[in-house]
Amino acid sequence: MRTRTRLHVGLLASLLVVVAGCSTVTRPADPAPVGSVQPPMPANAQVDPQLDTAGTGDDSCDPTRSLSPSSAIPASSTMAEIKQRGHLVVGVDQNSFLFGFSDPESGDLHGFDIDIAREIARSLLGDPKAVKFKAITSAERVSALQNGDVDIVVRTFSITCERLEQINFSSVYYVAGQRVLVDADSTARDLSDLGGKRVCAARDSTSLKNIAASTPKPIPVAVDDWSDCLVLLQQGQVAAVSTDDTILAGMRAQDRTGTKIVGDPFTEEYYGIGIPKDNEDMVRYVNSVLEKVRGGAWQESYNRWLREDLGPASPPQPQYR
Repeated sequence: MRTRTRLHVGLLASLLVVVAGCSTVTRPADPAPVGSVQPPMPANAQVDPQLDTAGTGDDSCDPTRSLSPSSAIPASSTMAEIKQRGHLVVGVDQNSFLFGFSDPESGDLHGFDIDIAREIARSLLGDPKAVKFKAITSAERVSALQNGDVDIVVRTFSITCERLEQINFSSVYYVAGQRVLVDADSTARDLSDLGGKRVCAARDSTSLKNIAASTPKPIPVAVDDWSDCLVLLQQGQVAAVSTDDTILAGMRAQDRTGTKIVGDPFTEEYYGIGIPKDNEDMVRYVNSVLEKVRGGAWQESYNRWLREDLGPASPPQPQYR
């Protein structure tokens, strides 16, 4: 299955370029310094030198601790309502290769996060296919839960104290670290070498705030999907992309000869499954599923999708409050 997926990498990269409205990909050196003539930004990309960095340093809680697990399904619970409906509704990404992406031939979703979502459906409904995936952007993750559009969000979702005020999270199921992706010819060694240059990240992501808080400060460029960042880098409209190493690994897998990941991880991003604030019963149930997933399915999925690009890893141990 891994071999078959690799054959689609070129197709995925080509599709990204077509969506961007460009028939060829050029690889200039780093974009011109601020103040000189630069390529115009697409309508879906926002350059925001004054991005608010509030929320990047909140130490008021421990985001790694979740509610203790329980596999019970009382008659009036959130889980019972989902079982009555017959399918789980999950907010996911469809543009992050390796974690959540659409097969260009079949249209089916694949990746590490997709596998995790299917394991929850398997446990709750007895069928890993009893799930309705809803593609959402990074900026829509919280609102999709608050509005009841989805039951859960499994989308490279970093747990933060700021987000915990609005929604709930499962225990940590993956720990990533923010790094930098640049053009293969770039001389940048890490984010500190990109002061005054455009650096791309998804809108409303923790990555974007970390870019804005960096010194010397780059120019944050916000887009809806991570795939947009890769296209902007390929077109020379940004000097770099900076986000979790997991997402960057997917971008590099689509363009191994034209990009490279530089610098050491400078954050720890604790991925959790987003759940509506009031649905604490669902938090406990999902945590019980993750306890089982860590025993085998997690490793199988990691080895299938991520080991080649990120090396060996084991599931993080859960912490409960």
